[in-house]
Amino acid sequence: MAEFNKVSIIGVGLIGASFGLAIKEKGLAGLIYGFGRNEENLKKARERGIIDQYSMEIKEVCSGADLIVLATPVGVFVEMVKRIIPYLKDGSILIDVGSVKGRLVYEIESMMPQGVHYLGTHPIAGSDKSGIDNARAELFKGARCIITPTEKTPEEVSKRVSHLWRELGCQIEFMDPYKHDEIYAAVSHFPHVVAYEIMKTIGDIDSEYIRYAGQGFRDTTRIALSSPELWRDIVIYNKENILKLLDLFSKNLEDIKRRLRENDADAIKEEFARAQELRKRI
Repeated sequence: MAEFNKVSIIGVGLIGASFGLAIKEKGLAGLIYGFGRNEENLKKARERGIIDQYSMEIKEVCSGADLIVLATPVGVFVEMVKRIIPYLKDGSILIDVGSVKGRLVYEIESMMPQGVHYLGTHPIAGSDKSGIDNARAELFKGARCIITPTEKTPEEVSKRVSHLWRELGCQIEFMDPYKHDEIYAAVSHFPHVVAYEIMKTIGDIDSEYIRYAGQGFRDTTRIALSSPELWRDIVIYNKENILKLLDLFSKNLEDIKRRLRENDADAIKEEFARAQELRKRI
């Protein structure tokens, strides 16, 4: 018997579509509905077997759903929750797959009607390649999934949601929503900002220089291929943590500039060696 009779995926992009494929492969859903802005994309998702049905009417998609998955950019989470609230049945569970939690978790949780529960989840399984053409059922296998319950989250809901992600192949870790944002500002959000700004800097010098880029440059800036809309929302929602990191990064850049001016080769080598040792730990 399926874990959830009806699953509604709001936003059938890379993560939403991969989730649909994965729960189908595992037999965890009876019927999967999709909702999004682009009907052609939804038609393609149905043709590929990612979803069973779709509708441009949110009422039809969410009415009677046992599990609703928010897979849109985080900037529209609150707006989407407001739209779906009237159609959530008693006992349904709402999760998201966004990479920002913090205050957003508490805001969404406070909007839930009696008998409906929200739990933030973040599968660390993204890619610089977006869209359903890159979706695959195995995207979550071996990936870490951070789950961010609050003191109001029922234990049964945490168990069901963690079981779901484990079935999809994830390694589960529970974390405070604000701690989540501190960590992922450092290891994900801040590096994306830097990658975008590296590309902007090269463009400011001469965009033709890109023709001469080697593998090292490609590796360093790969994440600048990620969706600008998605990452705009992420950095705005986690801006306090990112601004602190940018301040620290600016200090470190000033330090390396000073050492270059002073031709302090030993200090430069020592700094690079410390960075190398930390990188080896990944």
